[in-house]
Amino acid sequence: MNTPLDMRRTLLLVDDESTNLQVLRHTLQADYRLLFAKDGPTALSLVAKDRPDLILLDIMMPGMSGYEVCAALKRDDVTRPIPVIFVTALNEASDEQKGLELGAVDYIAKPFSPPIVQARVRTHLSLVQATEVRETRLQIIRCLGAAAEYRDNETGLHIVRMSHYAWRLAREIGYSDEAADELLHAAPMHDVGKIGIPDGVLLKPGKLDAAEWAIMRQHPIIGARIIGEHPSGLLRLAASIALHHHEKWDGSGYPHGLAGPSIPQAARIVALADVFDALTSIRPYKPAWPVDEAMDHIRQQSGRHFEPALVEAFERCLPDILIFKERWADEPRELIEP
Repeated sequence: MNTPLDMRRTLLLVDDESTNLQVLRHTLQADYRLLFAKDGPTALSLVAKDRPDLILLDIMMPGMSGYEVCAALKRDDVTRPIPVIFVTALNEASDEQKGLELGAVDYIAKPFSPPIVQARVRTHLSLVQATEVRETRLQIIRCLGAAAEYRDNETGLHIVRMSHYAWRLAREIGYSDEAADELLHAAPMHDVGKIGIPDGVLLKPGKLDAAEWAIMRQHPIIGARIIGEHPSGLLRLAASIALHHHEKWDGSGYPHGLAGPSIPQAARIVALADVFDALTSIRPYKPAWPVDEAMDHIRQQSGRHFEPALVEAFERCLPDILIFKERWADEPRELIEP
């Protein structure tokens, strides 16, 4: 079944031989919008004008080789993500190795099989789509996290800082790069439930009474409901963090009074990162605490609010934490006297 015209991905086919371009056109035209170039400079001009989703690129061309075209694309931040598949008569292993080292995602030797070309194109466009979906999901997560901060008395930089603190702490205790990055992207959603708290409670300038605290303590549950239930992945992690980041190591937290290892580790990490940034940042109702005083408080809360091993790990990576703190510092602002 052909793809609807308005939903077709764009491919750029680059080859100095008209016959090869015709074969590729017949192979791909039913499912894709096609652009054609017979030399490197024309190809680069088309990429700049009408950014394709994928490029099929010959190597042996007069003037500018396919290798040079690929290298030029990968030097540019804008065009670097475009997947390049070499389609060439050069079939030595060393030729393929050179192409892949330049940043191509695949290498097809001529004469090629049309079904193989179709399959390789589908595969790499699927990978592009998966990346786009992930990026869109991350943008939505960041937006929701920022929305929660704007309803509160904090700033969008708070979620940037505390997310990076959480990332660094996770790496310190042995998280892989991938797992730590996932935590970095999930952490901004920790307080999204505040969206569901009435303004009279959330923005009250004074202390909350017992009834108001009961309402405020619902925000972890609200946050988990907003994110929803997911079988795995980033959103599942974000929901868990939102639900559990106010639990305490000694069981005195909320909403479920979990204690010790019963609290998901990611939520324990985010809780520590969140409190450190809250203490060391200015708020309308308080000045920023000096780092030494904040660390004294965190040490005092070791075994109570925070997992002792995490407190020790946080101290070890404090120099890096302070670099993040400086990098994303808030603009100075006036305190509002209570």
